[in-house]
Amino acid sequence: MATAKHYFDDPNKAVLLGLRGVTLTNPSLLFDEKNKIIYRHPSSIASPKNVSVICGGGSGHEPGFSAFVGQGALTACVAGTIFASPSAQQVQACLSQRLPAETEGVVVVVTNYTGDVLNFGMGIEKARAMGKKIEMVVVADDVGVGRAKGGKVGRRGLSGTALVVKICGALAEAGASANDCAKVGRLVVDNLVSVGASLSRVHVPGKSLEEAKDEEERLGPGLVEIGMGIHNEPGCEKVKTDLPGLVKIMLAQLLNQIDKDRAYVKIEKGDDTVLLINNFGGTSNLELSGAVTEIVNQLDRYYGLHPRRIISGTFFGSLNGPGFIISILKLADTGLGSGKSILELLDAPAEATGWSASVRSETWEKKYRQVEAIDEEGRNDQRSSNLKLDPSMLKSSLRSGLDKLISCEAEVTRYDSIVGDGDCGVGLKRGAEGIIRYLEEDDVTADALSSLSAIANIVESTMDGTSGALYAIFLNALAANIRKQDSANLTDLTPSMWAHALSESLQALGVYTPAQPGDRTLMDALVPFIETLKATGNTKQAAEAAKRGAENTKGMKASLGRSVYVGGEGHKEVPDPGAYGLSQFLIGLAEAL
Repeated sequence: MATAKHYFDDPNKAVLLGLRGVTLTNPSLLFDEKNKIIYRHPSSIASPKNVSVICGGGSGHEPGFSAFVGQGALTACVAGTIFASPSAQQVQACLSQRLPAETEGVVVVVTNYTGDVLNFGMGIEKARAMGKKIEMVVVADDVGVGRAKGGKVGRRGLSGTALVVKICGALAEAGASANDCAKVGRLVVDNLVSVGASLSRVHVPGKSLEEAKDEEERLGPGLVEIGMGIHNEPGCEKVKTDLPGLVKIMLAQLLNQIDKDRAYVKIEKGDDTVLLINNFGGTSNLELSGAVTEIVNQLDRYYGLHPRRIISGTFFGSLNGPGFIISILKLADTGLGSGKSILELLDAPAEATGWSASVRSETWEKKYRQVEAIDEEGRNDQRSSNLKLDPSMLKSSLRSGLDKLISCEAEVTRYDSIVGDGDCGVGLKRGAEGIIRYLEEDDVTADALSSLSAIANIVESTMDGTSGALYAIFLNALAANIRKQDSANLTDLTPSMWAHALSESLQALGVYTPAQPGDRTLMDALVPFIETLKATGNTKQAAEAAKRGAENTKGMKASLGRSVYVGGEGHKEVPDPGAYGLSQFLIGLAEAL
């Protein structure tokens, strides 16, 4: 469910402060608070005679379109309250008061919603009556609502509006006439299709929690709504599917020519296109980027389409909606000559914080040679030495320690859930399982350095987080210190040689962490193990020392690690998870020696 928690309880205050914030991130902009207009400072407009481009609509769709005001994009933007059109009076104020007096025409870009069309239309007619030359471009790009259901109203306006605004703004900046700007804007709309999908409806600041629950119940648990609008409007269907299944349905609505109810634009294999993936506002950047990959792969696999531009981000949002919109623009000839193609206009620079596409034309058009892939499996970076150990003894002792570590995973996880984030046990188990696979599947030789290097690589690739990094550093340092004891002749690796290398590696680890015994970390088990092994040469005594060190962390207040930030008295009840897990491994190891 989209969260019903907000930083603002008053939606009107949120809108005014949000609009004010746009001017703080772009000092060339001004804010008419009374009329909720963001507009360019007169001194920032190099050619006041150029056509002005304005847009607007309800708030809640940020950065659209107040943050699109700036050089190379919009001249001004008129905002309403959340999800409500601005009034005709606001629009007229913008047209008559907030544009350069010398401007030779105005292009007004409006999304196809009844309130927006009527209020902007009324403001436009009043301005025309005063002698203003104004062209209106209505953006209708949604295919989620088909022809039958859309009726006379037609398609809704979605994130394709961002492309129309950018293209018209760049064309106006280049000195084109209002007629040409409007003509190209309508050309873009005629070749544009979009569809959205969301896991939940959004929650408007100031609304009650009960309304949020009602909205969630309307959608239903585990469902994604396809065709959802940007104001919580219902979509065309609710489905339970994964991301690939969702993308497949969405692309079919955009591109399937057999579906006559939605085949608004004929886009065929090999056509030049632009792909825009727009975040509703509540989808994480990680997931949005993953969706981009899935969308591009399916466009290639099923439709033979390879977009000339791929643009991803939040351009036309819907508050905190956990969804995204796919927009596909089929490129068409503007008829205006060099420098004024749709791609060139999209790539043209814009000093507007809402237009986040920053890759230059030259970068897109350059042909990049394929870089030969590195065969990680076949790469021979294993180090070798004349230091020998018994492979069967290595396997049996390590397996004993690793099995004991895996068996206590649940206990480690429970401890870490109390004093940390609960992932320590899983991480240790994942590393242990990786080493076991190596012992079972690979040809473990008598070369101590080669085996140790292989294990270090496994730990590095399978264990995440802080403990994974610490173990990888320690094991790589251990390999380096083992190598220092290498000789020209075959030599058995003795306990004293192990102890010396372990002691040196502990010092190397100290370069990267200040942790010491008493800090409630894995060092509380590692340090006593190494010190006892170095003093006695007895692995079992060393393992017992590690066990005592881990047990002593119970009740110890953490000085380092995530436990520092976890409140409560949990540290009094359980040992440090990392120290405990390590001690269990060392006990199992010693039992087999």
